[in-house]
Amino acid sequence: MDLEARAHSEHPEALRLWLRLLTCTQLIEKQVRSGLREQFDTTLPRFDLMAQLERTEGGMKMNELSRRMMVTGGNVTGITDQLVAEGLVERLEVAGDRRAFLVRMTPKGRKQFHEMAQRHEGWIVDAFASLGAKEIATLHKLLGKVKDHVSTDFLEIT
Repeated sequence: MDLEARAHSEHPEALRLWLRLLTCTQLIEKQVRSGLREQFDTTLPRFDLMAQLERTEGGMKMNELSRRMMVTGGNVTGITDQLVAEGLVERLEVAGDRRAFLVRMTPKGRKQFHEMAQRHEGWIVDAFASLGAKEIATLHKLLGKVKDHVSTDFLEIT
């Protein structure tokens, strides 16, 4: 049973929409995780770390990776250790800070990430294939309104 199945007609429409969004997210993520595992023998967290590094030629400090990925430093360290062992990323000392390390992708890592990113994009496009371009644009715009509203509310609370 998926999350959406828990909602009943007497529940507010907004709750049913929320559960549908969660269900869709989980289903798409499951397909992505499966594709990464089957086609690249990797995991979504490893892909996510490499995606962060791909955006910066010079690399990133471990604490910045942790912050951007919204995971603990220990999680980033474990994933980084695996990727270093496979020659996909390298860990460099930061001048003047003996406790900090810079992580950056190797050429081998960039090549592999590029292949994974192309497939990942295809899986996401395929997940939304039942929608037309106008429907996708409309959904994107509407979810943007929700995001702006929730972000504003969150800032007022904190």
